[in-house]
Amino acid sequence: MRYEEWMRRLKNLFEIIECPARYKVALVTYQFEAEVKYWWETVKPREGEDPITCERLKKMIDNQYYSRDVRRMKEREFLSRKWGSLSIMEYATKFNELSRFAPH
Repeated sequence: MRYEEWMRRLKNLFEIIECPARYKVALVTYQFEAEVKYWWETVKPREGEDPITCERLKKMIDNQYYSRDVRRMKEREFLSRKWGSLSIMEYATKFNELSRFAPH
């Protein structure tokens, strides 16, 4: 879940610095390393093509690196979760972590 944490931190940073939308993709992709950087080189817009929004980039990353099977598994885990012996804090933490996989 490092990816999800990274995306949350970027979102928070963008809010704090009031980052204009036109700079977000460049700031995100500047941080890519290794395999993700190579992947980006193959999918980024070329000269004359429409730019990619941050929302579109997230969907592209999700599709490439966060498989549908993993998302479904997390959704099932969320929907069938037994909260029995968890403390309130553990429950809230786990709930927030898994709720993003549930359909809205």
